[in-house]
Formats: sequence, structure tokens, C-alpha cells
Amino acid sequence: MLASIKVSARSSGSHVPVSFVHSSNLWGRWRPACIALVSVSAAVAVLAACGQKTEQVPAAGGGAPPPAEVGVITASTQSIGLATELPGRLEASRVAQVRARAAGIVLKRLFVEGSDVKAGQPLFTIDSAPYQAASASAQAVLARAQANLTQAAAQAERFKPLLEANAISKQDYINAVAAQKQAEADVASGKASLQTAQINLGYASVTSPISGRIGRALVTEGALVGQGDVTQLAVVQQINPIYVNFTQSTTDVLRLRKQLASGKFKRSGGDGASVSVILEDGSVYDHPGKLLFSDLTVDQTSGQITLRAELPNPTGLLLPGMYVRVKLEQAQADAGIVVPQQAVTRGSTGDTVMVVAPDGKVAPRPVKIGASVNGQWVVLDGLKAGEQVMVDGFQKLRGNAPVKAVPWQPVASGASSGASSGASAGAPAGAASAASAPASAASAK
Repeated sequence: MLASIKVSARSSGSHVPVSFVHSSNLWGRWRPACIALVSVSAAVAVLAACGQKTEQVPAAGGGAPPPAEVGVITASTQSIGLATELPGRLEASRVAQVRARAAGIVLKRLFVEGSDVKAGQPLFTIDSAPYQAASASAQAVLARAQANLTQAAAQAERFKPLLEANAISKQDYINAVAAQKQAEADVASGKASLQTAQINLGYASVTSPISGRIGRALVTEGALVGQGDVTQLAVVQQINPIYVNFTQSTTDVLRLRKQLASGKFKRSGGDGASVSVILEDGSVYDHPGKLLFSDLTVDQTSGQITLRAELPNPTGLLLPGMYVRVKLEQAQADAGIVVPQQAVTRGSTGDTVMVVAPDGKVAPRPVKIGASVNGQWVVLDGLKAGEQVMVDGFQKLRGNAPVKAVPWQPVASGASSGASSGASAGAPAGAASAASAPASAASAK
């Protein structure tokens, strides 16, 4: 028995006729193939229908894309302290070189190296035997001169009434008075010699000229010092308070003085200026200082002016010779505007910022930048209070298209990197799930 079976499969709007010849002998052999062919044709028809439906769905939001969001700050005036960071070096406020003023052998060291000493504290002992002998000899010479003075004064006193009675000549009386005067001079010379001998004897005990911290001993016991030259024994430095010396360019000094003279800025701290020190590890020293003076002479080689400030150092944390950074506040602006540094584009032709108008239009604005304060630039000219300055979202600008201004908030580097990595990691997952959705729908259909 033969039978003819026709199956029509539709794919993309066309009909494909398929014919099968059925017989009792061949049907059992061709039945699985026929069923598979019919299933494939049906699946092709379903996918074609889904594709046509997808093409008919209009695009979401049919109009122009929404304006891009950019981070902005609103410019406002505030009182700003204009600070400048300059490199500096610490120096002891007083330095005394302890030297041997008497020649002799060092017998003993009387201090601990690196300790604090007081003014007048004994530091070294030098052999004083020769100076003691010289002092004793000077005392003997003075005693003899005093004895001669006593004799001469008594003789002059006796000759005075005899001269009045014409018992002696006037010349004899003059000789007696002269002998008295010479004896008085001998006594004065003897006293000076004794004082000199006592001073030299005192030099045998070396004392500290100032209060401060003493370093290492430069000589040891048994060393011969002061023989032909003045031998240095140790160094005492006073480090509380301590000085910090730093330099500033004449260009900055002249510009600041012009701004002070014009009234744009006012001098900070009256006659002085506030000074803070940033240590080598980046920490800020706890005790602020004050500016002492500014040198009147400009260094011919570098064009720099030397300045000095004084810092309290009660704990001895600061040591002479340390390199630090000095933050000097020399002036204040009562109506200054500050913007984040990333909002300013600096170039050879000048500095500019992007200002967002009320209608969302963005336009560059040339500005005049001053000093840096806490990681922000001080805008001297070009901005007004109330204007919106663009800080973030520069990569979103598209020609003259308007933008949507939102308040800018500084984000920590760790949080921003985590958010960006999370967003980048989440995008492929979302795309994969979106891609898998049609396949699941197709399989369901």
C-alpha cells in the first residue's frame, strides 16, 4: 500500500514543500527521519516569527539621550590663609664651642656625652699645678708691695709736720710722697698679677658657657690641650627654642608685597607670620612657630631670600641639621575662592576652568590662580560667587550638548576603585544573563 504525505515548512515567508511516499514496507524505516524533519521545520518557523516580533518593537526612549551628569561645586567666598611650603633646615638657637683656654693635661671628664648641661657646669679638669704656683707667686709679690706701701706712707706722714716746721727740706718731703705713690702702684700691679694668675687657675676647670645639650667629647683624659693653640673639647647646643632657616624666591616675595599693598590680602598675624613644620615622615610638628626676620640681601647665585623662624622644642624632638618643610602663612584673603586642583587646567597660555551655565551649557573660563591651600587652588580672578565649576565628568562632554550638574563629592581612592571594579565585573554578568534570556525563551517556545 502506497500513500503520499506532503508537509509544508515555512521559513522567512516562503513555503518549502516536502513529500514523503508512505508504504507499509518503507514507513517503518522512514518514520524517525520524517518526524525529525517535521520538528526542525517547526522550530525554524517559531524562530522566524520571534525575529519578526523583535523587529517590530520600537527602540526605548525613541528621542535624544538624557543629559550627562557632571560633578560641580558652587564657588563661594571665604577667609583663606595663604600658606606656602618651603624647604628648610633646623639650626640650634645657640652654639658654644668648649675650648681649652689653659695649657695642660686633661685629668678628668665630668659630663655624660649627649646629656643636658647647665651654664657654669664643670666639664673637664686640666692639671692646675702650674697655675696654682703662679697664683701663689703673685700673692707674694702683692704682699711685698703692700709692705712697701705701708713704709712709704708712714714716712711721708712723718715728713709732713717737719716740713711745716722747716726741719727738713722740701725736696725730702717730695721724695717721701713719691715713694708712697710708687708703692701704691706696685700694690695695684701686684693685685692685677694675682687676678691674672687666679683667672688662669680657673681656666684649669673647664665649664659650660651656656645651657643646652652637649655632644661627644673631642678629647680624652691624658690629652695635652691648649699648647700653642686653643683646643676644642666639646660642643654645647641650645635646641629649645630651635631655629629653622629657609629661603623664598624674590618673585614670590615681590608678588606678595604688591598684593598686600593693593589691599587684596592682609598681613597674617600682625607683625609676624604663623609657621608650622612638616617633618620628613609627613607628620606635622605639634608646636607652631613664629617668623623672626627676613634677610635684606638676596643671594646672588640663587635669587633667594633667607628667612628664619623660631620653634619651641620642649621635648627635644627637633635636632639641628634636620631637613623639614616649612608651611608659612604670610597673608590672608577675606574674600577668596578655592576650587579643587582637578578642576583647573593649567597650560602655557594660562589657566582655565569649566563653568556650567544655568541652562546646562558648559564653557571654559580663564582664571588667575594663586597659591595652593590644603590641596586646592586659590582663584584670584575670573570667578564669581555662585557660579558652578565643573570638577568631574569631563569625559562625558559631547560638543555643545547640555549637561546635568550634580553636587561633587570627593571619593576615596579605595572606594572609587572598588566601585569601578564592581561595575566592570557586573557588566559582563548582566550581558550574559540578557543574552541567555532569549535563548531560554526560544527553547521554551
